[in-house]
Amino acid sequence: MADGRGGFVLFALTPPREAASPQRVAEIAEATIKRLSSVELDGVILYDITDESDRNPDERPFPFLPTRDPATYLQEHFLTWPTPAIVYRAVGKYSEDQLRSWLSAQDTDRVLSVFVGASSRGRETAISLARAYSLRNEVRPDLVLGGVAIPERHMRRRDEHLRLIAKQEAGCSFFVTQVIFDANAAKNMISDYRHECRARGLPLVPIVFTFSVVGSLTTLEFLRWLGVEVPHWVERDLTDSATPLQISHDHALAVAADLVNYCRRMDVPFGINVESVSARRDEIEMSVKLAGQIAAVCGENVRPFDGA
Repeated sequence: MADGRGGFVLFALTPPREAASPQRVAEIAEATIKRLSSVELDGVILYDITDESDRNPDERPFPFLPTRDPATYLQEHFLTWPTPAIVYRAVGKYSEDQLRSWLSAQDTDRVLSVFVGASSRGRETAISLARAYSLRNEVRPDLVLGGVAIPERHMRRRDEHLRLIAKQEAGCSFFVTQVIFDANAAKNMISDYRHECRARGLPLVPIVFTFSVVGSLTTLEFLRWLGVEVPHWVERDLTDSATPLQISHDHALAVAADLVNYCRRMDVPFGINVESVSARRDEIEMSVKLAGQIAAVCGENVRPFDGA
């Protein structure tokens, strides 16, 4: 990522619930590592979960349950995992001293990070996203840092590419999208980002496209609650099908292949991320299957990117 290389495949997960016993947390980690070992992954992502009810006043389909800190979960239970890990930091949860301490302690050969800002403009936080970027540049400029990209927001405001460039100039060297169902939204963002970078003489950095599977209508409702926009025809296919998990898998694989081909044609460095945030075993196993298939789609096309 730091060198602008593309073609990598990641798998994202949420740490176990904070209320889980130490024994149960260890069991979950062991089972997760065993599952993921079947796929040739280049890295894992550990999400930092916050209550986003201030962003969406509608009732949350699943109750918010605090989870283990992803950095602690990595340190205590993923030491045997062979690849680097991207640890999300919802920076508003931490004081400046806490974030400074965490940055100072990181092994930058093993850990990367994505900083996430407040879920809404009106939410008061201990530290802003802009200050978090500055702090990283002061304390650990060698920590490879990423930012969040939201293609659907680009469809509404047409300025997501400018947000990406601002984050890039603040120190981000890759971006991870929220879950994608609409290839056109992602392509519009990529095209505008590429055009603007060339106009400014800036290098293109990898954009990591995130995919997920949907095994139930409740999961679909939860994704919508999180702000993921599902095209009407996809939603209709899922709701009308007796096998929504398979339908969502097939759709995600098709969209991933489409974006891989588009990025290769446009010479935009890319990555693929498959996330599993469900506790349902069938959804977890289908997510792992999807990651393996996408890794095959990406193939051996991993090469340095010069940003030209």
